[in-house]
Amino acid sequence: MRIPTTHRPQREKGIVILLVAVMLLFVVGAIAALAIDVVTLYTARSEAQLAADSAALAGARALVNSGITSVDPTDPGYATMLSGGSGAEDQARIIATRVATGNKVGGQFLSGAGACAGGGEISVCFNDSTFPSNPQVTVTIQRTDLPTFFARLLGRTVLAVSATATAEAYNPSRDPAKIPVAPTCVKPWLLPNLDPSNPPNTIFDSAGNITNPALLGWSGTPMSLACGGAGCTPTPLPGPSAWKYYPGDDGPGFFPPPTSSLPTTCSPVLSSNYQQSIAGCIPVPIACNATSKIDINAYANRGSETADAVNCLTHATATLQDADQIDLGYATVPFQFDAGTNNPITGAATKRVLVSSSLVTVPVFDHTLAGWQTTGDVQIIGFVQLFLNPDSIAALPTPSGNVNAKVINMVGCGTGATGTPILGNGASAVPVRLVTPP
Repeated sequence: MRIPTTHRPQREKGIVILLVAVMLLFVVGAIAALAIDVVTLYTARSEAQLAADSAALAGARALVNSGITSVDPTDPGYATMLSGGSGAEDQARIIATRVATGNKVGGQFLSGAGACAGGGEISVCFNDSTFPSNPQVTVTIQRTDLPTFFARLLGRTVLAVSATATAEAYNPSRDPAKIPVAPTCVKPWLLPNLDPSNPPNTIFDSAGNITNPALLGWSGTPMSLACGGAGCTPTPLPGPSAWKYYPGDDGPGFFPPPTSSLPTTCSPVLSSNYQQSIAGCIPVPIACNATSKIDINAYANRGSETADAVNCLTHATATLQDADQIDLGYATVPFQFDAGTNNPITGAATKRVLVSSSLVTVPVFDHTLAGWQTTGDVQIIGFVQLFLNPDSIAALPTPSGNVNAKVINMVGCGTGATGTPILGNGASAVPVRLVTPP
């Protein structure tokens, strides 16, 4: 007897493989779409953080350049200077917003007026409790319309991303803690601690406090060379006088010539280390309480070399005022600056600039300590931020070594500043840095 066998349709062979392949197609597609969503989200998050960081730093830099950190907070006009419609905060908000709108997040440029917690894509806020010693700017960036791929299957067509950054500008003059600061790109000039607007009073007291806030914005007479045309020898050095600077030693550890950031179009060509230290950026930080050194060597051409280097630094010429200028509409705090016709970045005048090579930092030393007139060794107790050749003054620095300068900010640390010096972002006398995110 034959046992019947079961016959299976040949057409069903491989159906499982086909089903698995179809399912894998959907799974791989979903994973790919999910990966696109994740990458889009992470990329946009990084772009938002970069925009927030740069905008916060720019806002803090604008506060520094405005001079608000040196204003006496008990001054009756302080509130107006800070936020009076065209005050320091208003300028900083405009600058921070302008920087933020220059960034793309998710493929689109940011937009918004930058009002604090205004609900737009850009929010710029200030912590008024930290003024004036440590003003802080917080920028929040958010986008709520990032397109999706995989999330559309779940009914979500857009994603949101946000980032926040806070930057500070620290001026120890108004801080009882007196944490030392260490700016870079400091110019090779050393000023005694004497108030040029009210001698023989000091710029800073022994604790590092600003003695005379009215010095802010002062430009009564040019800053002049203390050592004369024949250099600083013979020792002892000439006694200190208000607004007379001593040339810094270009030896290692003090004011060495820069290895980069030197202008290439100076006429006449800068030939000495001293000139290059003026026109370029010395990356070596100069810290509060540090010992610096006056160049006590004979230097017959110091005055004319100073004039050539300053003119090169500020892009000024002998016949035209092509240098950047202080906006005469803001001749007092808060200061603003316009580009000159020779500005290498803008290439045209009357454009508002945040960074200018005419803004320089000069150290102030304690002239009351014994021995410095013989050795040239001095102790740094503060810094002044100056704007060189301001207000379209017709006379450029002369061969005598005179330098037209307006006081933009003051940073005093005294002799008691302790702790690790704060390094900033840039050459400002008031260091600017991000404090969040870490």
